[in-house]
Amino acid sequence: MSLTIAHLSDAHLSPAPFPPLAEMRLKRFMGFVNWKRSRERINDMPMLRRLVADMRAQSPDHIAMTGDVVNLALATEFRRAAEWLKTLGSTTDVSFTPGNHDAYVRDAMPNLRRIFAPWTTSDGEEASVSAFPYARLRNDVVLIGLSSGVPTAPLLASGRLGATQIAALKALLKETGARGLARVVLIHHSPLAKGPSGPLRGLDDAADFEAAIAECGAEAILHGHTHKRMLHHLPSRATKLGGGQVPVIGVSSCSAASHDRRHRAAYYLIRLERDGERWRIGARARGPIAGTEIIGEHEPLMELTPPK
Repeated sequence: MSLTIAHLSDAHLSPAPFPPLAEMRLKRFMGFVNWKRSRERINDMPMLRRLVADMRAQSPDHIAMTGDVVNLALATEFRRAAEWLKTLGSTTDVSFTPGNHDAYVRDAMPNLRRIFAPWTTSDGEEASVSAFPYARLRNDVVLIGLSSGVPTAPLLASGRLGATQIAALKALLKETGARGLARVVLIHHSPLAKGPSGPLRGLDDAADFEAAIAECGAEAILHGHTHKRMLHHLPSRATKLGGGQVPVIGVSSCSAASHDRRHRAAYYLIRLERDGERWRIGARARGPIAGTEIIGEHEPLMELTPPK
């Protein structure tokens, strides 16, 4: 039994509209200015369309989009984002986890929970409102979606899971692990206590998340947020991978026009395959080839074999 997951993140669908008076907030105004100053030149929508077409052509079994589909969390952005998610595949074939830009301000949260519910609910649940963590079972692989996106003050981009969500995550990891399933955790923020994001952009309760993985295990953790390709590992004796190390896989922004290969737009094809009572995992990256409009195979993602 195997499953191939296409992983992409941080679409930041553009252009970012100027906030209407009814939705104007200081953080949204500052975010719009920041988008005009820098992101407007980075977010390449024609390239994103080519990348999505290429991803669909690879026929993955499931698609994981790990957040920041919008910029300012405006109502018009959410509606546009929902239509874009539909272009990736059916709601049963696409899973979404919200990021800090999706949860940009407090008054955006009701729309976020309602509009993205079809992509953020467990199997068999009515898709009327988002619920986290959610669990979706595909070919003996369970995808567990978390929400680390919380409203923050201007200049902050940090995330938080909270004690209730982490407790529910632990219960899910233990229950699905006991059934021999491979567990893939989807989260927006890098979940490392000593990670690359820093205190103003990281996951506030990353240490608690790491402790949950160490105790309960997982077979892969997929995240975005850093706009950079990266691979780390978290130790866990409860993982079903050889070596006792869980890969933490970060992908770049899928709309980023960058000359730096680490930040250049890409998506991953991550394959999990059962090997007796254990699982094997491998990954490859696809994205725009430098200096061309061609979407093709990048150099190998990184060695996913756990470090010795």
